[in-house]
Amino acid sequence: MSIKISYKKGIQENLVKNYVLFANEDFKINGLNKLLLGKQSSQINKIIKSNYSKKKEFIFFNHNSDQKIVLVKIKNNQTSTENEKKGANFYNFVKSNILKNLTFFDVNIFETQNKNKNFIDEFLHGIQIKSYEFNKYKTKRENSDININICFRKKIPNKVKNNRFNSLLEGTNFTKDLVSEPGNILHPDEYSKRILKLKKIGLKIKAYNKNELKKMGMGALLGVGQGSVRGSYLVTMEWNGIKTKTKPLAFVGKGVCFDTGGYSLKPARFMEDMTYDMAGSAAVVGLMKTLALRKAKINAVGVVGLVENMVSGNAQRPGDIVKSYSGKTIEVLNTDAEGRLVLADALTFTEKKYKPKFIIDLATLTGAIIVSLGSEYGGLFSNDDKLSKQLIQAGEKVDEKLWRMPLHKNFDKLMDSKNADMQNINYVGGAGSTTAAQFLQRFILNKTPWAHLDIAGMAFSKYGGALNSGGATGFGVRLLNKLIEDSYE
Repeated sequence: MSIKISYKKGIQENLVKNYVLFANEDFKINGLNKLLLGKQSSQINKIIKSNYSKKKEFIFFNHNSDQKIVLVKIKNNQTSTENEKKGANFYNFVKSNILKNLTFFDVNIFETQNKNKNFIDEFLHGIQIKSYEFNKYKTKRENSDININICFRKKIPNKVKNNRFNSLLEGTNFTKDLVSEPGNILHPDEYSKRILKLKKIGLKIKAYNKNELKKMGMGALLGVGQGSVRGSYLVTMEWNGIKTKTKPLAFVGKGVCFDTGGYSLKPARFMEDMTYDMAGSAAVVGLMKTLALRKAKINAVGVVGLVENMVSGNAQRPGDIVKSYSGKTIEVLNTDAEGRLVLADALTFTEKKYKPKFIIDLATLTGAIIVSLGSEYGGLFSNDDKLSKQLIQAGEKVDEKLWRMPLHKNFDKLMDSKNADMQNINYVGGAGSTTAAQFLQRFILNKTPWAHLDIAGMAFSKYGGALNSGGATGFGVRLLNKLIEDSYE
């Protein structure tokens, strides 16, 4: 089901199927007599009173034989997140009641009780985020579009014509599309091509192929992908939104397009979902698309490592030793601890090449973080208190929550190897997410402020959530966009 939103000046009242009106917590409508249907306001108020229920968020009733009125209850002083969730709930309501043509009136919307000038944008954003579906491979699709008309009696405001929410929606849905694609379609070769197409919106993009990576010395990343017939890539995306030469904000993502576990083979029931093991990279790509579309006034870079972790005669073996881009050697004791190898090279490369203000990496890195935090919080590990606080606050505002987890030098000894500079797993067990983050921290060489977001429990939902219908969630795009808006633009 898709949402089609149109902004119009004026309205032909006889063509309206379903009026949508906003009411306060007592189902009272301020300014009802100012609406186009104000001459029937007393009649409408009587109908509302007879249908009123404090337990209901929404009610609808017949206005006449051809038209219905849909009433949406809005709490006083709703937050932005509450506005979005209200929109998501409204989508469920109209879908279940098969209300396909809806008309909103400007006075009632823009003179809202909660005095939030972005209310309608946030409400509509919630509808659109919730309505996402990935159905491109279904041969029979239900034709059930919902048409929404936002009507203005005067001119259409400029903020509608340049709506930042549209850019955020496109970036988030692009991330969801990438995560939802099956592994036979979105392998590293195809993934890099799709990223390169984003040049047309103003991103500067470079895809380093296997031969280039070998010359650069990215042995950790290449070791993960060497068992696949597909290529391995490091793709950089640069957005220069301000002319002054300032340090860019850097975002790094794990892009394991499919993860069998390699020779440390996953059980079948854990492998079937491993098409989304590239969700960290998808969040970075979606964020960069959002920044370019909304012409963000910052300089930023996104870096993603794209590989496929397969089993073959050429695949990496447990016990292999590889040399990373940093020059440090890694003993690979478990080929299913592959994401940290990809990120190791990507992190050092990003720090050396771009000398950024900070680095934030995202990865579906460990099952241990799901044991710790379930699907309510992403795990946050960081060497910087200020950046951590900014991330947590941004996450609370968009309902993409983070919980800070510990890093400590005492964990380092668990990753030390007798045969190389380090090994890729904790040899005594326990603290799986922390030791993985501690491993990554070794590849931040110049004390750059850094945060690692382990989003294994957040990137995909089988059951859906407040703003998601199930499947890929797009976690990270709205969070990082909010971080940038609040703290760096």
